[in-house]
Amino acid sequence: MSNDRDARYTTAGQALGQARFRNRPLPSGGCGCPVLVEGKKDVLALKTMGFTGLIEQVNRGWDQSRLVTYIFETYGLFNKVDQGASVILLMDWDRTGGRLQRKIGERLQAFGMRIDNETRMELVRAMKPEGRTVEGLKAHAEKLRPYIDQTDPEGKEEE
Repeated sequence: MSNDRDARYTTAGQALGQARFRNRPLPSGGCGCPVLVEGKKDVLALKTMGFTGLIEQVNRGWDQSRLVTYIFETYGLFNKVDQGASVILLMDWDRTGGRLQRKIGERLQAFGMRIDNETRMELVRAMKPEGRTVEGLKAHAEKLRPYIDQTDPEGKEEE
């Protein structure tokens, strides 16, 4: 069983490491790609894992139309640094999170935006036994960090 858990932590850590690299601010060698999460506890969980770039929250008192317009107007169709997704969508992998991921993702894509759904899908596959939320990753941060740091070694030095 521990081998299975190690493999899942490796998969999750690699996905988070790639996201952390893309999220890192430009002056720190990253792509400045924001992560969109549901709320404050999700932000804290990502910061615990070494994320240093912009993290936007869905739950800020805005309706979805205003949020989607803001994300589009602020971040554009694609990331100017690596030509990849302009935003990483990282909602929880429960029913509500799945609905938010789908609805917000579809609305952003309707503007022509490139979005990253892959990070969330990797976490869904790898971390489902450990929990169904982004904030729940915080409890596993210590075990995930070596894998994250291996994929994104630069982020390790910034703390």
